Amino acid sequence: MPPRWSTRFDDPIPLPAGGALMTLRDAATYVLELPAAEQEHPAWRLAIATLIDAAEGRDFLMHARIAVIRALNRNQPAPARVKQEDWRDRWRAKRDGIGR
Repeated sequence: MPPRWSTRFDDPIPLPAGGALMTLRDAATYVLELPAAEQEHPAWRLAIATLIDAAEGRDFLMHARIAVIRALNRNQPAPARVKQEDWRDRWRAKRDGIGR
């Protein structure tokens, strides 16, 4: 089966400079337009591999989308995790007479 580069992502991948990647072909073209040194970065190499695998039907389209997004955002700090209060926290506060 020939590669299906015209396959659309479920959701477009927004680009930092504006615009969006709609298909596997759009993503591949974007990567090919990057400087050679940028293309050699491990995050982009993984993105390239998953794009090819998705086009050839050997990998999921979502894996390619995630790899491209991670490569695009690799210089961004990870979002802070917010600890959500659960029943144990409320129980301990009640037991220890803190708060309520």
